[in-house]
Amino acid sequence: MAYADQQMSGNKITALVIVALIHVFVGYALVTGLAYSAVKQVMKKVTTVDIKEEKPKEEEPPPPPPKQDTPPPPIVAPPPPINIAPAPPPVTTVTTPPPVPIPAVPVPAPPAAPPAPPAPPAQSKARGATAKNQNSWAARIQDSYPPKAAREEREGRVGVRVSIGPDGKVTSCSVTSSSGSPDLDAAACDGMTRYARYNPALDDAGNPIAGSAATAIVYRLN
Repeated sequence: MAYADQQMSGNKITALVIVALIHVFVGYALVTGLAYSAVKQVMKKVTTVDIKEEKPKEEEPPPPPPKQDTPPPPIVAPPPPINIAPAPPPVTTVTTPPPVPIPAVPVPAPPAAPPAPPAPPAQSKARGATAKNQNSWAARIQDSYPPKAAREEREGRVGVRVSIGPDGKVTSCSVTSSSGSPDLDAAACDGMTRYARYNPALDDAGNPIAGSAATAIVYRLN
């Protein structure tokens, strides 16, 4: 270190001497009237002088120790979880007396509902045969007056009973009360069979059925 300090002091002295010489040269140049450009070039050279100080050598660090292969740490399994169940609450036993039996009270049965009234019978549609347009066909029978009885001016009343089919027509005729004249009795049944029409008889369901009816034919001359 002392040697280095001495060397640095020598350099400084040399630099100071150079600077002093430069000043002397500059003064001389000014006195002798040197060109300004020459002084400027000298000043550039002087100003670019760099005094470098030598740095002390750094001591090299010791080499690192050799790497040693270290084994990996052992694998340690985590301990199993421990479930700590809370203690159950204490059970309190309460002794209750047996229930007192309550005597059963008989409940009277409700009165039976009255029987439903019987359903009304279905209205029957049955009816007997009835004359249809009787005035019309009675006049036609009167117009068929037997000619012999008309000439002899015989009059009479003939009672008849006729059988009527489901279509309302007379299927048969019989004399129930004679007029006393055979030709008037025969003319009465013949006229009923040919001209008489009836509304047919009906059964309970309203369907037309065969029936019968009784009437009288009066023969009278005008």
